[in-house]
Amino acid sequence: MLSGLLKRKTKEPENAPKTLPQHVAIIMDGNGRWARARGLPRTAGHKKGADSLRTILNACRDAGVRNLTIYAFSAENWRRPADEISDLMQLLRHYLQKEVTTLHENGMRLRFIGDSSQLQPDIRKQMHDAIALTATNNAFHFTIALNYGSRQEILRAMRKLAKEVQEGRLTPEAITEERISLALDTAGLPEPDLLIRTGGEQRLSNFLLWQAAYTEFYFTPVLWPDFGTEEFMRALHEFARRNRRFGTTGEE
Repeated sequence: MLSGLLKRKTKEPENAPKTLPQHVAIIMDGNGRWARARGLPRTAGHKKGADSLRTILNACRDAGVRNLTIYAFSAENWRRPADEISDLMQLLRHYLQKEVTTLHENGMRLRFIGDSSQLQPDIRKQMHDAIALTATNNAFHFTIALNYGSRQEILRAMRKLAKEVQEGRLTPEAITEERISLALDTAGLPEPDLLIRTGGEQRLSNFLLWQAAYTEFYFTPVLWPDFGTEEFMRALHEFARRNRRFGTTGEE
């Protein structure tokens, strides 16, 4: 998940485009295939993928992107083999213990989205402590989607709003798109401008369905452990070339 975070921000790279996404979301796909192609256990792919995350965090900050959200563990990932899940959770424990101070020193705010109730109590405490420590930081916002599913998130939001209506604190007519957005896990974050998926698949896989209504997608066959600064810059340049009209007609 996190690995060796973070270097101090350097000057903006010369090859960064002038038009940047404010918020980048990433589906980090391909760790298992990367490991299998090398005859290694899947855990090796996850560890190598952690190195890629460090690289992309630094690339985001150097380029001037201020928000990054990663899909670290989906609600559907519980179907994976128990030993792989155990290894992933141990990896999360390790880096939350080792790296949160570094995140804080770099002015990074760390937050999590998803349903944490299924996680072990010690992990939930680490998450709570990390959120509290970095809550006032504003240099960079790093969000980890952990035990996250967008349909489940929307369901939680609808139940929350329904309860408010039932209790007389909200009328049905007052439920707007903005009110729904505020009830989601991502409340307070800008909607993603660019969503990157590595590994060759071209679908959202239950990630940020509401938030990605006007997001630009960038799909690459590069497996996540091989996804580095050069490929990230390629995605940023592709984003900069696109004409975002948000549903309006005609060409600029």
